[in-house]
Amino acid sequence: MELFFYAVPVIMIGFMAYAAYLLVRRARRISRTWQHGLTAEARCLRSYTTTSGGGGDTSVHTTLHHVYEFTTREGRTVRFDEGNGPSTIVEGDFVTVRYLPEYPERATALPPSRTKLALGTGCGLAFLGVAISFCVVFITVAHMMFTESDGLLP
Repeated sequence: MELFFYAVPVIMIGFMAYAAYLLVRRARRISRTWQHGLTAEARCLRSYTTTSGGGGDTSVHTTLHHVYEFTTREGRTVRFDEGNGPSTIVEGDFVTVRYLPEYPERATALPPSRTKLALGTGCGLAFLGVAISFCVVFITVAHMMFTESDGLLP
């Protein structure tokens, strides 16, 4: 029983630390693409939405996706899907995309906005930090309860 109070929060901390790593990696990739990427004109081939959440008592989150296609400077045709794009872009529109020559499939049509990227990443990291802190406090309190009661909860 005592193992449950330690193992579950430690596993949760592991998942949240990995999520923080992915969040920072994504922000660095997008920032690098904005700063060092090449530009190309892309055409929006399709837009669609996805929903997440259960509905009912829980909230539903809708994400707008766009499918773009462009040709790299080397003549390679690349098609990619990007979420959270502007709702003003519709099928057939032309947009400027930025891509790194070594990873053209990781292109982005998001306009450079370092402030928005930093705020979004910072808020995500703050949320994960609070959640990790809660897990650490939970483990500490559980440990104190187990040591005071000789391994048995009251």
